[in-house]
Amino acid sequence: MQERPRAREPVSSTTVLAGLRYIWREKVVLGSISLDLFAVFLGGAVALLPVFAKEILKTGPGGLGLLRTAPGVGAAAMAIVLAHRPIRRKIGLIMLWCVAGFGFFTILFGLSRSLVLSLIALFFVGATDMVSVIVRAVLIQVATPDDMRGRVNAVDMVFIGASNEFGEFESGLTAQWFGTVPAVVIGGLGTLAVTALWAWRFPELRKVEQIHTLANQSG
Repeated sequence: MQERPRAREPVSSTTVLAGLRYIWREKVVLGSISLDLFAVFLGGAVALLPVFAKEILKTGPGGLGLLRTAPGVGAAAMAIVLAHRPIRRKIGLIMLWCVAGFGFFTILFGLSRSLVLSLIALFFVGATDMVSVIVRAVLIQVATPDDMRGRVNAVDMVFIGASNEFGEFESGLTAQWFGTVPAVVIGGLGTLAVTALWAWRFPELRKVEQIHTLANQSG
């Protein structure tokens, strides 16, 4: 028997803020969203690629194009791998380790003076970020009840979109203050610090073992 569509709630401050209140209450969702937000905010090395290409790696427009492409290639390659070999166990820990990997490869890119090594580092920046993105998206979908999923997704999209823009601003500002290389290295170190702090502050996220356990809890 087909279910009747749920009656639409009137728009009010209560319904608008319901997604925020739910995220704040559910530590797995809060931990996954905020971890990705701060990692993207601090690890925004991509915004400084033109400076790295011209002043540090001494490469031309072709090299800059390769640098810009490398994170996307890494992300696409990881997406294909995960499509064939999905993560089934220790999901929370894998997400945390991949965010830490994102910070590590950001530092490696910042310290590199070789175009090849920089491309490899950026490849893995994109690959580790893709794991984090996929795990976070699945956690949010599965851990959120049907009636709250749209609101939680809306908050997630606003936060992640804003973190990308603010991350580029942060990268430019720290580059002006400390220099281009220190800005990227500091951002990577900040990502590592945030990952360690979140692993301690959100044990619920660290202990997520399998997706179906979250589905049972939210159902």
